[in-house]
Amino acid sequence: MVLAAGKGERMRPLTLNTPKPLLQAGGKTLINYHLENLSANGITDIVINHAWLGEKIELLLGNGKALGVNIVWSREGEPLETAGGIMHALPLLQKNADSASFVCVNSDIWTDYPFKKLPEVDGEEMLAWLVLVDNPDHHPEGDFMLQDGKVQEPADNQRQEPAYTFSGIAVYHPALFDRLEPGKQSIVPLLKQAMVKGKVGGEHYKGQWFDIGTPERLDALEEFLMDR
Repeated sequence: MVLAAGKGERMRPLTLNTPKPLLQAGGKTLINYHLENLSANGITDIVINHAWLGEKIELLLGNGKALGVNIVWSREGEPLETAGGIMHALPLLQKNADSASFVCVNSDIWTDYPFKKLPEVDGEEMLAWLVLVDNPDHHPEGDFMLQDGKVQEPADNQRQEPAYTFSGIAVYHPALFDRLEPGKQSIVPLLKQAMVKGKVGGEHYKGQWFDIGTPERLDALEEFLMDR
């Protein structure tokens, strides 16, 4: 699943008439980079959710055939946030799926992460798998820490362990959402509850990763891609 339903308010005025996934860097839209990377790593059945100006994303990508993928659209009237959007899309994610767990990636990042590395999660011993990255300048405190392959929320007495930033790349099992009511919901409380039970695994990725949350960060990605 590619999450593409946000309004991109911090990117304005760029997103007043263009949905954030269609912003360009290096001559290509942000969402196209994901679709090409996923396809190259053998992930070709893709659900994309959208809300703000979502019809423009559909118009550009269609069914995904031109990019070698099969796209199914999960349409939201208003953005439902991460957990709400996934909950809304679960029937599409589970239809004809070889595995219950699924890869999920934010559309407003850029990365060279090799998606074929991601493991499946079984929904019992493990509910989620998160890819963590080094903390960017705009988020120096990080989000979570890794201990023995498990992702945990940092506690004051555990600060000797480094905290990393959640990359927006994950594997989720539908069981993570079992008790969630439909509607606008953040995924953070669900992940923290699962972390307490030791059911969130993860890894620290040291490759290229950009969070494209502001026009300045989009410019930084453009400069990086032009230098490559």
